Amino acid sequence: MSKIEAKKRFGQNFLKDTSVLNKIIQSMPKNDLLLVEIGPGLGDLTQMLLRVKPLRAYEVDRDLCVHLREKFSKEIEKKQLKLEQTDVLECFEKGSLDKEPYNLVANLPYYIATKIILEALEDEKCNSMTVMVQKEVALKFSAPVKTKEFTSLAILSQSIADVELLFDVPSSSFEPAPKVTSSILKIVKKREFIKGARALFESEKDFIGFKKYLRISFASPRKTWAKNISSIYNKDFAKKLLKKMNITTNTRPHELSVTDHLNLYKEIAL
Repeated sequence: MSKIEAKKRFGQNFLKDTSVLNKIIQSMPKNDLLLVEIGPGLGDLTQMLLRVKPLRAYEVDRDLCVHLREKFSKEIEKKQLKLEQTDVLECFEKGSLDKEPYNLVANLPYYIATKIILEALEDEKCNSMTVMVQKEVALKFSAPVKTKEFTSLAILSQSIADVELLFDVPSSSFEPAPKVTSSILKIVKKREFIKGARALFESEKDFIGFKKYLRISFASPRKTWAKNISSIYNKDFAKKLLKKMNITTNTRPHELSVTDHLNLYKEIAL
């Protein structure tokens, strides 16, 4: 088969650095859950994952699927690898990526990485993610409180999971080399979230309400939380609520912890 070129429309950058691939494998949770890979590409990571356990892979590129079916014909025949040629976002829209609980491992295309992570966070069957993304995206999800990156993405993900930026990956590890630094992001769902659908919240409606609350709280990040939330609530009410929780009225949204935001939302309950 002729050499497969990366396609810009799919945001393809093939990870070729064996040392980085090994570090990804070592970073994965050690359990008996199914493995799911998004965007296996040329199959370098796939090959190493198959040494650990059976795998289900989703690839949108038709040409790459032809290559993968040829490369892993034995594994597919033995049902160690199940390859799906489809748009993974369409799969999320229909429900989960699998009927059984799973761990997600992936080198995610930069242009849809955030969307995929958010979908996987809400997929009740997804227990964890070990994913490669643009460093800027990894920082938005893993940012600590009181930093400029600590926004609604960090709060939403950290209310559901333990989130950690593990290590950076230089552009030289890829072919073709991207113009940005990448990072490995590890997201492990909290037990209370895994046990039941959004168990940290009372209902699906409650969870949707929390996302709405975060959008309003961070509508203007440089403004105070009270100023932002007063777009739908009386400012005096907002100030009284902050006083009740021993939070100063000039506090900005990024200066409030995940727990602070969860407690404020419970008081407001959009």
